[in-house]
Amino acid sequence: MSGDDIARVGFYLLLLVVVGGAMLFELAGRGGRALRQLMLWAVIFAGLTLAADWWMGGTPRQQVMEDGARIQIPVGRGGHFHLQAELNGTPVSFIIDTGATSVALSRGDAERIGLDPDGLRYTGMAMTANGQVPTAPVTIRDFAIGEVRDRDVRAVVIDSDLQDSLLGMSYLRRFARVSFEGDLLMLER
Repeated sequence: MSGDDIARVGFYLLLLVVVGGAMLFELAGRGGRALRQLMLWAVIFAGLTLAADWWMGGTPRQQVMEDGARIQIPVGRGGHFHLQAELNGTPVSFIIDTGATSVALSRGDAERIGLDPDGLRYTGMAMTANGQVPTAPVTIRDFAIGEVRDRDVRAVVIDSDLQDSLLGMSYLRRFARVSFEGDLLMLER
C-alpha cells in the first residue's frame, strides 16, 4: 500500500468518524444549535470532498517497485502516460512520448532545473504537431525517478510554447523493457 493509499484510507476513516459522530449527536438531541450547524457544515464539506475524489477517480500515480527495477505508470486522463521525475533535484512532470526522439524540456521546466533558456544555442530543429521548432542541446546532471537515478542525461530544450516536457525514446531506451499491460505502462531495468 503506497503512502497515497494510506492517506486516502485515513481520510475515509476520519470522514466516517465525523459523519457517524454527527448522526449520533443529532439523534441524541444534545448540544446547541451552533454546534450542530458546525457539524453539519463539516459533514457537507467532507461529503463534497469524497464526491470529488470519487468522481475524478483519484489521481493515478506512478509506482516505483523492486528497488527501482520496475516503474508502473497508469494511464491518465486523455489517454496519456504522465511520469514525475526529479531533474537536478527539482520535480518535473513529463508526458511519455514514444514518438519523440529525445527528452524534450519546455522552456519553463528548463529554467526551473537551473538552465537559462535565453542563453542556450538553438542549433537543432524538431518536427512537432505544430511544425518545426528550434532546439538547444543540454545535459541534465541528475535525472531521478524514485530510486532510479541517471547522470548526465542528454536532452533538448524546445524553443516554443510547449507546455509539457516530453520523455522520448533516448531515455526510454535505458530500460530493458518498455511494455503496455492494459492501462499501465511498465518500465523495467
